[in-house]
Amino acid sequence: MRKPAIEAAEVSAAEAGDLALVCRALACDPDAFRAIIKTHNQRLYRIARGVVRNDAEAEDVVQEAYMRAFANLGAFRGEASLSTWLSRIVINEALGRLRKRKRIVAMPENPEAQIIRFPLNPSDDPERTMAQRQILGLVERATDSLPDVYRTVFVARVIEGLSIEETADLLGVRPETVKTRLHRARTLVRKALDDEIGPVLLDAFPFAGRRCERLTQAVMRRLGFEP
Repeated sequence: MRKPAIEAAEVSAAEAGDLALVCRALACDPDAFRAIIKTHNQRLYRIARGVVRNDAEAEDVVQEAYMRAFANLGAFRGEASLSTWLSRIVINEALGRLRKRKRIVAMPENPEAQIIRFPLNPSDDPERTMAQRQILGLVERATDSLPDVYRTVFVARVIEGLSIEETADLLGVRPETVKTRLHRARTLVRKALDDEIGPVLLDAFPFAGRRCERLTQAVMRRLGFEP
Protein backbone atom coordinates (compact mmCIF):
# COMPACT_ATOMS: atom_id res chain seq x y z
CA MET A 1 0.00 0.00 0.00
CA ARG A 2 1.20 3.47 -0.77
CA LYS A 3 1.15 6.36 1.65
CA PRO A 4 -1.29 9.23 1.10
CA ALA A 5 0.22 12.39 -0.31
CA ILE A 6 0.25 15.22 2.21
CA GLU A 7 -0.30 18.58 0.55
CA ALA A 8 2.09 21.38 1.28
CA ALA A 9 -0.82 23.61 2.30
CA GLU A 10 -1.36 23.98 5.99
CA VAL A 11 -3.79 21.47 7.48
CA SER A 12 -5.66 21.51 10.76
CA ALA A 13 -4.46 19.59 13.78
CA ALA A 14 -7.29 17.09 13.32
CA GLU A 15 -6.43 16.55 9.67
CA ALA A 16 -2.76 16.17 10.50
CA GLY A 17 -3.68 13.66 13.20
CA ASP A 18 -5.78 11.66 10.74
CA LEU A 19 -2.99 11.57 8.18
CA ALA A 20 -0.41 10.58 10.77
CA LEU A 21 -2.63 7.78 12.02
CA VAL A 22 -3.26 6.54 8.49
CA CYS A 23 0.46 6.58 7.74
CA ARG A 24 1.11 4.48 10.84
CA ALA A 25 -1.60 2.03 9.79
CA LEU A 26 -0.11 1.80 6.31
CA ALA A 27 3.15 0.89 8.01
CA CYS A 28 1.25 -2.02 9.63
CA ASP A 29 1.27 -0.53 13.14
CA PRO A 30 -1.37 -2.55 15.02
CA ASP A 31 -1.87 0.23 17.58
CA ALA A 32 -2.87 2.56 14.74
CA PHE A 33 -5.55 0.16 13.52
CA ARG A 34 -6.78 -0.27 17.07
CA ALA A 35 -6.93 3.49 17.58
CA ILE A 36 -8.91 3.99 14.38
CA ILE A 37 -11.42 1.32 15.36
CA LYS A 38 -11.89 2.46 18.94
CA THR A 39 -12.22 6.10 17.94
CA HIS A 40 -14.88 5.54 15.29
CA ASN A 41 -16.75 2.43 16.45
CA GLN A 42 -19.67 4.15 18.13
CA ARG A 43 -20.43 6.60 15.35
CA LEU A 44 -20.09 4.01 12.60
CA TYR A 45 -22.26 1.51 14.43
CA ARG A 46 -25.02 4.02 15.07
CA ILE A 47 -24.98 5.19 11.45
CA ALA A 48 -25.15 1.58 10.23
CA ARG A 49 -27.87 0.76 12.75
CA GLY A 50 -29.86 3.77 11.60
CA VAL A 51 -29.84 2.44 8.04
CA VAL A 52 -30.35 -1.31 8.45
CA ARG A 53 -32.42 -1.20 11.68
CA ASN A 54 -30.94 -4.40 13.04
CA ASP A 55 -28.25 -4.67 15.74
CA ALA A 56 -26.48 -7.78 14.49
CA GLU A 57 -26.50 -6.69 10.86
CA ALA A 58 -25.21 -3.24 11.83
CA GLU A 59 -22.20 -4.89 13.47
CA ASP A 60 -21.61 -6.90 10.30
CA VAL A 61 -21.85 -3.72 8.23
CA VAL A 62 -19.26 -1.94 10.36
CA GLN A 63 -16.88 -4.89 10.29
CA GLU A 64 -17.15 -5.18 6.51
CA ALA A 65 -16.71 -1.42 6.16
CA TYR A 66 -13.52 -1.53 8.23
CA MET A 67 -12.16 -4.29 6.02
CA ARG A 68 -12.93 -2.30 2.87
CA ALA A 69 -11.46 0.86 4.38
CA PHE A 70 -8.26 -0.79 5.53
CA ALA A 71 -7.82 -2.49 2.16
CA ASN A 72 -8.03 0.92 0.48
CA LEU A 73 -6.33 3.02 3.12
CA GLY A 74 -3.80 4.27 0.60
CA ALA A 75 -6.62 6.14 -1.15
CA PHE A 76 -7.23 8.36 1.87
CA ARG A 77 -6.01 11.85 1.05
CA GLY A 78 -7.29 13.86 3.99
CA GLU A 79 -9.66 15.84 1.77
CA ALA A 80 -12.40 14.88 4.25
CA SER A 81 -11.91 13.83 7.84
CA LEU A 82 -11.15 10.19 8.51
CA SER A 83 -14.49 9.96 10.32
CA THR A 84 -16.38 11.21 7.27
CA TRP A 85 -14.39 8.95 4.94
CA LEU A 86 -15.17 5.89 7.07
CA SER A 87 -18.80 6.94 7.48
CA ARG A 88 -19.26 7.09 3.71
CA ILE A 89 -17.98 3.54 3.41
CA VAL A 90 -20.39 2.43 6.14
CA ILE A 91 -23.30 4.22 4.45
CA ASN A 92 -22.50 2.57 1.12
CA GLU A 93 -22.18 -0.86 2.71
CA ALA A 94 -25.41 -0.43 4.68
CA LEU A 95 -27.38 0.81 1.67
CA GLY A 96 -26.01 -2.08 -0.35
CA ARG A 97 -27.34 -4.46 2.30
CA LEU A 98 -30.76 -2.79 2.09
CA ARG A 99 -30.89 -3.15 -1.68
CA LYS A 100 -29.88 -6.79 -1.43
CA ARG A 101 -32.43 -7.41 1.32
CA LYS A 102 -35.22 -5.93 -0.78
CA ARG A 103 -34.26 -8.11 -3.74
CA ILE A 104 -34.34 -11.30 -1.69
CA VAL A 105 -36.69 -11.11 1.28
CA ALA A 106 -37.41 -8.63 4.04
CA MET A 107 -35.45 -9.57 7.13
CA PRO A 108 -37.35 -9.67 10.45
CA GLU A 109 -36.56 -6.72 12.63
CA ASN A 110 -35.13 -7.20 16.08
CA PRO A 111 -37.67 -6.00 18.68
CA GLU A 112 -34.83 -5.59 21.16
CA ALA A 113 -32.80 -3.37 18.82
CA GLN A 114 -31.40 -0.17 20.24
CA ILE A 115 -30.23 2.97 18.47
CA ILE A 116 -29.53 5.36 21.30
CA ARG A 117 -28.22 3.85 24.51
CA PHE A 118 -29.16 6.02 27.45
CA PRO A 119 -27.34 5.06 30.66
CA LEU A 120 -29.78 3.89 33.28
CA ASN A 121 -28.74 4.14 36.88
CA PRO A 122 -29.73 0.91 38.68
CA SER A 123 -30.01 2.83 41.96
CA ASP A 124 -32.78 5.01 40.51
CA ASP A 125 -36.41 4.61 41.45
CA PRO A 126 -37.61 1.45 39.59
CA GLU A 127 -40.58 3.38 38.21
CA ARG A 128 -38.31 6.09 36.85
CA THR A 129 -36.08 3.45 35.23
CA MET A 130 -39.12 1.80 33.69
CA ALA A 131 -40.31 5.14 32.33
CA GLN A 132 -36.89 5.81 30.80
CA ARG A 133 -36.87 2.42 29.10
CA GLN A 134 -40.36 2.96 27.73
CA ILE A 135 -39.48 6.38 26.36
CA LEU A 136 -36.26 4.96 24.86
CA GLY A 137 -38.24 2.24 23.12
CA LEU A 138 -40.71 4.77 21.82
CA VAL A 139 -37.94 6.93 20.30
CA GLU A 140 -36.31 3.88 18.74
CA ARG A 141 -39.56 2.72 17.14
CA ALA A 142 -40.31 6.20 15.82
CA THR A 143 -36.84 6.41 14.26
CA ASP A 144 -37.04 2.90 12.81
CA SER A 145 -40.38 3.74 11.17
CA LEU A 146 -38.85 6.50 9.05
CA PRO A 147 -38.37 5.80 5.33
CA ASP A 148 -34.73 5.12 4.47
CA VAL A 149 -34.12 8.47 2.76
CA TYR A 150 -35.23 10.39 5.85
CA ARG A 151 -33.83 8.03 8.48
CA THR A 152 -30.23 8.35 7.28
CA VAL A 153 -30.43 12.14 7.51
CA PHE A 154 -32.14 11.99 10.90
CA VAL A 155 -29.54 9.62 12.34
CA ALA A 156 -26.61 11.64 11.03
CA ARG A 157 -27.97 15.06 11.94
CA VAL A 158 -29.90 14.44 15.16
CA ILE A 159 -28.48 11.28 16.73
CA GLU A 160 -24.86 11.77 15.68
CA GLY A 161 -25.01 15.57 15.89
CA LEU A 162 -23.36 16.24 12.54
CA SER A 163 -23.77 19.71 11.06
CA ILE A 164 -25.89 20.34 7.96
CA GLU A 165 -22.72 20.63 5.89
CA GLU A 166 -21.17 17.46 7.38
CA THR A 167 -24.37 15.51 6.77
CA ALA A 168 -24.56 16.75 3.18
CA ASP A 169 -20.93 15.80 2.62
CA LEU A 170 -21.46 12.39 4.17
CA LEU A 171 -24.52 11.55 2.08
CA GLY A 172 -23.37 13.26 -1.10
CA VAL A 173 -26.35 15.62 -1.31
CA ARG A 174 -26.82 19.38 -1.16
CA PRO A 175 -27.28 21.12 2.23
CA GLU A 176 -30.72 22.26 1.07
CA THR A 177 -31.66 18.62 0.53
CA VAL A 178 -30.51 17.75 4.04
CA LYS A 179 -32.68 20.54 5.48
CA THR A 180 -35.73 19.41 3.53
CA ARG A 181 -35.33 15.75 4.48
CA LEU A 182 -34.58 16.60 8.10
CA HIS A 183 -37.71 18.73 8.35
CA ARG A 184 -39.78 15.87 6.95
CA ALA A 185 -38.09 13.33 9.23
CA ARG A 186 -38.78 15.44 12.32
CA THR A 187 -42.41 15.83 11.27
CA LEU A 188 -42.79 12.05 10.90
CA VAL A 189 -41.03 11.33 14.21
CA ARG A 190 -43.18 13.92 15.98
CA LYS A 191 -46.34 12.32 14.57
CA ALA A 192 -45.19 8.84 15.63
CA LEU A 193 -44.49 10.12 19.13
CA ASP A 194 -47.84 11.92 19.29
CA ASP A 195 -49.60 8.71 18.29
CA GLU A 196 -47.94 6.70 21.08
CA ILE A 197 -47.10 9.11 23.86
CA GLY A 198 -50.48 8.99 25.58
CA PRO A 199 -50.63 5.21 26.13
CA VAL A 200 -46.95 5.08 27.07
CA LEU A 201 -47.19 7.84 29.64
CA LEU A 202 -50.19 6.21 31.29
CA ASP A 203 -47.89 3.33 32.22
CA ALA A 204 -44.66 5.28 32.61
CA PHE A 205 -45.51 8.02 35.06
CA PRO A 206 -45.14 7.07 38.72
CA PHE A 207 -48.79 7.74 39.63
CA ALA A 208 -49.82 4.99 37.24
CA GLY A 209 -47.71 2.48 39.17
CA ARG A 210 -46.85 1.52 42.75
CA ARG A 211 -46.53 5.12 43.88
CA CYS A 212 -50.19 5.63 43.00
CA GLU A 213 -51.11 2.65 45.18
CA ARG A 214 -48.98 3.91 48.07
CA LEU A 215 -50.62 7.32 47.91
CA THR A 216 -54.08 5.78 47.79
CA GLN A 217 -53.39 3.64 50.86
CA ALA A 218 -51.92 6.57 52.79
CA VAL A 219 -54.94 8.79 52.13
CA MET A 220 -57.36 5.97 52.97
CA ARG A 221 -55.55 5.44 56.28
CA ARG A 222 -55.72 9.12 57.13
CA LEU A 223 -59.43 9.04 56.37
CA GLY A 224 -59.81 6.11 58.77
CA PHE A 225 -60.87 3.57 56.18
CA GLU A 226 -57.74 1.41 56.63
CA PRO A 227 -55.77 0.49 59.77
